[in-house]
Amino acid sequence: MKYMKLGSKPDQFQTEGDSIRYVAAELATDMVINVGDVKFYLHKFPLLLKSYRLQKLIACTNEENSDKINIHDIPGGPAAFEVCAKFCYNMTVTLNAYNVVAARCAAEYLEMYESVEKGNLIYKIEVFLTSSIFRSWKDSIIVLQTTKAFLPWSEELKIVSHCLESVASKASVDTSKVDWSYTYNHKKLPSENGSDLHCNAVSWQQLVPIDWWVEDLCELHIDLYKRVIVTIKSKGRISSEAIGEALKAYANRRLPGFSKGSIQGSDPEKYRYMVDTISWLLPKEKNSVSCSFLIKLLQTSIAFECGQTTRSELKRRIGLHMEDATVGDLLIRAPDSETIIFDIDIVHDLVENFMLHQKSSQIDSSADNRFHDICPTFASDASEVKMARVIDGYLAEVARDPNLPLSKFINLAELVSSFSRPSHDGIYRAIDMYLKEHPGITKSERKRICRLMDCRKLSAEACMHAVQNERLPLRVVVQVLFFEQLRATASSGGGSTPDLTRSVKSLLPVGSQRCSTSATSNIEDNPDAVLTAKELKALKGELAALRLRDRGDNNCSNLNDTKTNAATVDDSKVRSSIMSKKMLSKLWSNKERQSENSSSDTSESPSSSNAGETKSTSCRSGRHSLS
Repeated sequence: MKYMKLGSKPDQFQTEGDSIRYVAAELATDMVINVGDVKFYLHKFPLLLKSYRLQKLIACTNEENSDKINIHDIPGGPAAFEVCAKFCYNMTVTLNAYNVVAARCAAEYLEMYESVEKGNLIYKIEVFLTSSIFRSWKDSIIVLQTTKAFLPWSEELKIVSHCLESVASKASVDTSKVDWSYTYNHKKLPSENGSDLHCNAVSWQQLVPIDWWVEDLCELHIDLYKRVIVTIKSKGRISSEAIGEALKAYANRRLPGFSKGSIQGSDPEKYRYMVDTISWLLPKEKNSVSCSFLIKLLQTSIAFECGQTTRSELKRRIGLHMEDATVGDLLIRAPDSETIIFDIDIVHDLVENFMLHQKSSQIDSSADNRFHDICPTFASDASEVKMARVIDGYLAEVARDPNLPLSKFINLAELVSSFSRPSHDGIYRAIDMYLKEHPGITKSERKRICRLMDCRKLSAEACMHAVQNERLPLRVVVQVLFFEQLRATASSGGGSTPDLTRSVKSLLPVGSQRCSTSATSNIEDNPDAVLTAKELKALKGELAALRLRDRGDNNCSNLNDTKTNAATVDDSKVRSSIMSKKMLSKLWSNKERQSENSSSDTSESPSSSNAGETKSTSCRSGRHSLS
């Protein structure tokens, strides 16, 4: 830290209690100056030589035959006045970054100008500030921090503006030219670790990170911090990523519980203003801050009840790269007044903002690119796939909440239902988790939630789990079996779908008999469809016949070269066929036992009670949960 010593005489100021200061000298004091609650017993002669204001005040006291002067509004109070008084007595005074602003403002108040005496206090302090303080990185920050206590004096004397310029200029300098000491806790230099005592200038330059300045600025009050960041931005030499890192570091340091996601604070007004300011300072560029940081900032703005404008802007910013969020980021706790655990409505709003951004990006891309139809961009599809995967994982987590309404679950799932997914295993896992945690929902509600997934996009492992899952409606289990068998048939070279009975067809998605690609979410339930024991056996026979026919066709076409084909059969086809057979045989054995007891137990009609449904599924294989 830089410092400056003034005066050559020893310090002769004495203290008597907390409210009296006097000079120990041979000559008796001839005036009393009241500064706040402290009385200074001093001599007129040295003070008159330095301070124009004291000259005027003493002249007034002489006219009134008084030896008392009252000064109650001097910046810095008694401590700053004592520094100025000691300078008048030519006693030793040490100025540093912590007291120089107080001394400068007090000297200005006392009018200690060059016109009164050459080499006066104001001149000496200005030289110290210009030649030392403003050239030092850390001292400039300390001085800037202290200016807040001396407004508007420090502002009018341009101390604040000089500090801002000094700090912003040093933060904007090329890292290869950083040769001063700074605080950076993320990574110490080899010389600081003791591993390289001969660290030269080249290695120093290589190890100076681009965001070396962010931690030191965290010490500033939010008002001064805002002005520093604005000044740094105006120079245009710092990347938006570095600005974003600075804001993240400041939020972690100054907002209690921000890094842990549990916001706490006894001064909501203070933290509300801080969140608003940080949000306002966010760079416009998309990748300047992470989606995780923005979500935490939104969560904090909600906790401290920030304005709607701030919240809306944060939601819009999150929507720009919502696909980069993780499930953990989205698990935002609901307000204490809510019965649910997580705030699913906020996530719904964020996904809507993501979709609006995707839509506007596609429109802009179509308008700007003349070859859009020839060379389409796939960034949008990739983002949607990532977004759907994140929401599927999020739904699986919130589904564990026993108080989560079905409508909220379905509304969020339907919001991303149009996004292309290579697999529906994620949404199946979420559905299964919800059914497990909410066993009391009705049959119609089970059907409604199961429409969210497309059975044709389930993996072999998910299919195996689904056919043994007693929580799923029978309609869904049949669909899974049917499409798995079609997959096995297509894989083995089969080409047609067997004719099915009317009631069995009603259990399949619209268009599935024609191998349509329509989504399961478009299924229209037939409440009159009842799968009897006879029809269940018929379905078993039809699917078995399909396998036999396909096997026969393959045997006839390959009769002359059986050994050669056996060596070249694809392993995945064999595994798929075996998987389908296992699933079919397991389901048929369970369903036949159910049908023998009561054919009505297998009904999925809305008129059946929950107890009936439990009975119809009790004979399935043991309970399983895809987790």
